Amino acid sequence: MSLADSRHQQDCPVRGRPRSEAVERAIIEGVMRLIEDGVPLADLSIERIARTAGVGKATIYRRWSNKEDLFVDVMRAAEPEDPELPGTSMREDLVLLLESLRQRGLASRSTAILHNVYAQMKSSPKIWAAYHATVVAPRRRLGIEVLRRGQEKGELRQDVDLDLMNDILVGPMLVRTLLRHDARLDEGLAEQIVDTVLEGLRPVSS
Repeated sequence: MSLADSRHQQDCPVRGRPRSEAVERAIIEGVMRLIEDGVPLADLSIERIARTAGVGKATIYRRWSNKEDLFVDVMRAAEPEDPELPGTSMREDLVLLLESLRQRGLASRSTAILHNVYAQMKSSPKIWAAYHATVVAPRRRLGIEVLRRGQEKGELRQDVDLDLMNDILVGPMLVRTLLRHDARLDEGLAEQIVDTVLEGLRPVSS
């Protein structure tokens, strides 16, 4: 190999997955910048996104078939990561899940991205359906699975409707986040909700 060929290889970008991830990140961050600047979802054309991200439109279409699919990935990237559950006790796992919701609530109040995205998703049933399928539903399944393990371990009464129980636990945090913007989301709120609900639902010792 000649010196010129060696320099050429060093100067050329490395192809493969790392490069793809960098491009995807640039596109998602480009959409986030536009949202932070107050650009409505209806005005977020692929051409405008490509120009902001510094890529071609074809680069975007190779990764997302339409704007709605891209927007769902932007929404997921803007949110805090889901917590890792140790599985040591139902109460501990439930507190971690609700604390994650509390942190999302704080973020949606302080972050322009989340605030604007939530507002704009309401006007797009397709985006909301995709977000529900890829984000909301998996989290709901996780919460119900935690409750099911609690029943199996004797931490929760066997007659409790797990689907309803999950709603009862998550409901107060969602109300304070989405409906009562004046309500406080203080530290310890997750523990307070879980302990209040579980107080009357633990198995009764014979």
